Amino acid sequence: MHEIGVREVVHFAGLTFNWETLCMTWLTMAIVILISWLATRNLKMIPTGWQNVVEILVSWLDTQVSSMMGKRGLFLAPFIMSLFMFLLTSNWLGLIPTLSSPTNDLNTTLGLALLVVVLIHVLGVHMKGGHYIAHFFKPTPVFVIINAIEEIAKPITLSFRLFGNILAGEI
Repeated sequence: MHEIGVREVVHFAGLTFNWETLCMTWLTMAIVILISWLATRNLKMIPTGWQNVVEILVSWLDTQVSSMMGKRGLFLAPFIMSLFMFLLTSNWLGLIPTLSSPTNDLNTTLGLALLVVVLIHVLGVHMKGGHYIAHFFKPTPVFVIINAIEEIAKPITLSFRLFGNILAGEI
């Protein structure tokens, strides 16, 4: 067993990469792609096998998305489904002896958290325009400082929470 926090790094083009996290991320992506391919290669009206499992998962997530975001939010369902499958697979990968989860690296969780938080703000401005920005100034304009601190803290807390849970589970 390796020491906690000590990772093998690779230097390429002036950048430093965590080799184990990189390999486990690619393995996770390969597993998700393989499951998707197995589920969609022989589509049938009455699903069987992998198609049945993935259709149950997709219909459950579609129900969740539509109940929380309404019909306007259904365009996000493929993104949420992909993120869900990536996180589920990567977290379960750490349960296999000698393998580690890509989400036990803070870089991965911070990247995912930043992706989601930035997406929320971009979609908020796109869908609500100036009304989205105005909510940062409520109930009084002084609250913009507190709201800005909250928005900066959001990806940090999301990433540390996922990182801590997965790392503690693997230890």
